[in-house]
Amino acid sequence: MKYKKVNSDLIAQFEAIVDQSAIILDREQLIQYAKDETEDLKYFPEVVIKPGSVEEVSKIVKLCNEHYIPITPRGAGTGLSGGALPIYGGVVLSVERLDKILNIDERNLQITVEPGVITQVLQETVAEKGLFYPPDPASRGSCFIGGNIAENSGGPKAVKYGVVKDYVLNLEVVLPNGEMIWTGANVLKNATGYNLTQLVVGSEGTLGIVTKIVLKLIPHPKHDLLMLVPFTSAEKACEAVSEIFRAGVTPSAMEFMERDAIEWSLKYNNKSTIQLDDETEAHLLIEVDGNYPDILMEECETIMKIVEQFDCGDILFADNAKQKEDLWQLRRTVGEAVKANSIYKEEDTVVPRAELPELLKGVKEIGKKYGFKSVCYGHAGDGNLHINIIKGDMSNDDWNERLSEGIKEIFQLCHQLGGTISGEHGIGLVQKEYLNIVFSDLQIDLMRSIKGIFDPNGIMNPGKIF
Repeated sequence: MKYKKVNSDLIAQFEAIVDQSAIILDREQLIQYAKDETEDLKYFPEVVIKPGSVEEVSKIVKLCNEHYIPITPRGAGTGLSGGALPIYGGVVLSVERLDKILNIDERNLQITVEPGVITQVLQETVAEKGLFYPPDPASRGSCFIGGNIAENSGGPKAVKYGVVKDYVLNLEVVLPNGEMIWTGANVLKNATGYNLTQLVVGSEGTLGIVTKIVLKLIPHPKHDLLMLVPFTSAEKACEAVSEIFRAGVTPSAMEFMERDAIEWSLKYNNKSTIQLDDETEAHLLIEVDGNYPDILMEECETIMKIVEQFDCGDILFADNAKQKEDLWQLRRTVGEAVKANSIYKEEDTVVPRAELPELLKGVKEIGKKYGFKSVCYGHAGDGNLHINIIKGDMSNDDWNERLSEGIKEIFQLCHQLGGTISGEHGIGLVQKEYLNIVFSDLQIDLMRSIKGIFDPNGIMNPGKIF
């Protein structure tokens, strides 16, 4: 596709749509929108526009479509696959001003929001009413609901409660031609035609721009218990995961952290919350929740009996809210801690949970083959392993040239184990070269065809996924 440049005439037309203060042209300000949290990549847009209403979004998108100007929709910029990077320049359309909670329907347990609402703000707002929105990515304190929709985000609670797609009932979407549609209905069951709502969820901004979101809520559980379980073997920690579920317990969270992950996080947070024994290789952070404390204690006792069979050490129970918060902070900041320690690449792999030990073992073997170290952590209950590949002593040539072969082998292993190459971060820019590991040409062509029907001029987040 041959895209056109944003010229002064177009800028004048944009200024007729939105206030001049909502348009950014200065390069020093554009740098904020030239990057996200994906490695150290930077692609400058020609202009950033921050609309304040769906009508303004519609007019901007229609104008760009008529003039073949690429548009990159952007939330908070916390993504890890390059999905919000404007690799062809053009317009970055930021939804940061679309940040209102429009309605909380307590009778039907639903909430309607704009895409710029911060995830944690939504969660805390509904919690005040005794309601619960479970999806909780690590960046929940800064990421936007709109970005969560684009990537079908998950987080620790997904193991019991599901991911974003399980809570989206209906979406208002501005299509690439500027027209607006609602994708579904505000109902819990819907067998009316194709499921456009679920097609848009996880489409990474390539089909349209979400401007309103209707989410399902559930009653907030009244109690939770949290334990940190150390293991002398990382593989045995992974083996314990499947056994806990087979025993009939479904934790509300089950997180895996290798020793380096938790050590680096302790250092990054400047905390001495826990003491690590020399023989500890990994931890599971396990939470159970519900309305009846006695049942939760029984579940914890079952979990303890199981993990003892896998060479675990002394189990730490969080005694109070502060200790729970500290343990969760360690887990949520692992990614930032790794980033602060070294040049790295993060891969978001996922396999059936019983295959997690084989995945971890294979990752370490591939690392030895290609000369890289990895720090692994993630949502063990989902089989979702985040693999942080550390540059360490690798030469620049090996890092820039040979490493991609190692990553390819990791993804091939995931596929062989019945998994896939992204659990919650998306394909975006950095994973698209590996898409043919898990999809045939026919499958990819079908996806391209869907993209072409929504976006015949190819202006919406071009260069992503395919």
